[in-house]
Amino acid sequence: MFEYRSQQYLPTAEDLPSSDDTPLDNQLQHLIPTLLEEILARIWGDRWDWYFGVDMGVYYDPDEPAIVPDGFLSLGVERLIDEDLRLSYLVWEEKQLPILVIEIVSETYRGEYSKKRAKYAEIGILYYAVYNPRRRRKPPLEVYRLVEGSYDLLPGNPVWIPEIGLGIGKEEGTHQGITRDWLYWYNEQGQRYLTAQEYAQQAEQRAIQAEQRARMLEEKLRSQGIDPDL
Repeated sequence: MFEYRSQQYLPTAEDLPSSDDTPLDNQLQHLIPTLLEEILARIWGDRWDWYFGVDMGVYYDPDEPAIVPDGFLSLGVERLIDEDLRLSYLVWEEKQLPILVIEIVSETYRGEYSKKRAKYAEIGILYYAVYNPRRRRKPPLEVYRLVEGSYDLLPGNPVWIPEIGLGIGKEEGTHQGITRDWLYWYNEQGQRYLTAQEYAQQAEQRAIQAEQRARMLEEKLRSQGIDPDL
């Protein structure tokens, strides 16, 4: 963790650029992190001690430009700070580094396996995940853990992250009508958490099945000469 000067001399989010104005090279850079955020909002809906940022500037040093991951997760911070939400993530105000940073390799290689990985290690980000959907000879999703200043690659898919209490992995699914590999959160048994749409569809199916069972019971009672409405 970086040591900061007295708080009164440090800039606020209003003083700093909230974006690096770099356009996304690939729609997946937006869709994948927002899907992860959506799932978290469902499974952690009653928790207010986490924040998931998408394409947001993370300022770790007031004298350095922000890093802008495709997605990041912080724990032990306020989920909402005010009605205007966050402009940027300032480590000296939040008092917490992101615990997980996610990069999606785009059409233009941006140093996800070299410069960015080295920078996240220098800053002290505990987990770094990089997803390259076009990779064939190596796993498309790699998750690293910081050990003594450098990143160790963790095996498996999904990869369990005990400090978060979730796993992260990839598998085929359908999101916004698009069927392909997506990144998802998993429980400790390796079971994937449902998206909001999947959860609603399951709830609808359960309601239909319950209604069908009720009708069958009514028909059975009537066949026995019993009026179920009495």
